[in-house]
Amino acid sequence: MSAPSPTRQLHDLGQSIWLDNITRTMLDDGTIARFIDELSVTGLTSNPSIFDKAIGSGAYDDVVRAAPDTDSDEDVFFSLAIEDLQRAADLFAPVNDRTDGVDGWVSLEVSPELAYDTDSTVDAAIELHRRADRSNLFIKIPGTPEGLPAITRAIAAGVPVNVTLLFDAQQYLAAADAFMDGVEQRIEQGLDPAVASVASVFMSRWDVAVADQVGDDLRNTLGLAVGGDTYRAYRELQDSERWQRLSGQGARLQRLLWASTGTKDPAAPDTLYVTGLAAPLTVNTMPDSTILAFDDHGQLGDALPADGGDSAERLAGFRDAGVDLVALAARLQTEGAAAFVSSWTDLIERIRTQRSSD
Repeated sequence: MSAPSPTRQLHDLGQSIWLDNITRTMLDDGTIARFIDELSVTGLTSNPSIFDKAIGSGAYDDVVRAAPDTDSDEDVFFSLAIEDLQRAADLFAPVNDRTDGVDGWVSLEVSPELAYDTDSTVDAAIELHRRADRSNLFIKIPGTPEGLPAITRAIAAGVPVNVTLLFDAQQYLAAADAFMDGVEQRIEQGLDPAVASVASVFMSRWDVAVADQVGDDLRNTLGLAVGGDTYRAYRELQDSERWQRLSGQGARLQRLLWASTGTKDPAAPDTLYVTGLAAPLTVNTMPDSTILAFDDHGQLGDALPADGGDSAERLAGFRDAGVDLVALAARLQTEGAAAFVSSWTDLIERIRTQRSSD
């Protein structure tokens, strides 16, 4: 009997492999179905950048041009995105059923322009989840300071949330606190506390940010160090009195998700953020190229230690090199929100241009 493939080994370790991409072409030609059947993929994420590229490819030209004139450009986008994600959600529904709602999720993001508007974010999250009409669909809400109360209110309303744009352990813990606040509100109201959530921590942008500030000995190691520190916080939270109390009342764990795990430096291994972040009861959402690379030549070593391994020592090395990690985490979150707004603006403008063309 041949050994399991690297992606199967990662799945068997207890980490969910999600695809960080979606296009209508990938749905139509069976690509996503093959990723599920052959590469142990059990979920999917999307964002404005992904849809901007997909719409720019021309795959949606007929759909965009056929949209009713009375629909806004945003309505046109959400209609086509929801249709795609409904199809993807249906593909992952057997996984969702088999795991009793732990896995088998897809994600749709609220407009990034709402990242600093709590009330509008909550309203959009509730409405998008209603429109999508799929129980295994997350609504993505950024973990910005203004997004945190929106996360609490969405969870309290029973909307599954993928908290996005988190960058370090402190931002993760703030998102986890917002999630637990929402769960506690449901318990107080006599509602089912088992509302699903994941907390998405972005990895590769750390190494891009400090590439010109550190020597070769530290290059491409900051993301994994931050990941180890965040995993330590995640495991400690699971053992906390607060979470144990909520779990005992039927709450579901907000799983930690590694995002932005495609390697940006051509000189670094293309599976850097897969091998280095392998850990049970977590998710790694990867570009299709990274999934294929790991399945082709990835090697799975030891799982990430519950205490984060040597992450504290490695982070200290960056502080000694003059990197202000707290300030950099805040900057990365702000820049990430701005980048999503930029992609969103391009996306809506692209739709507007296509609708007005002959």
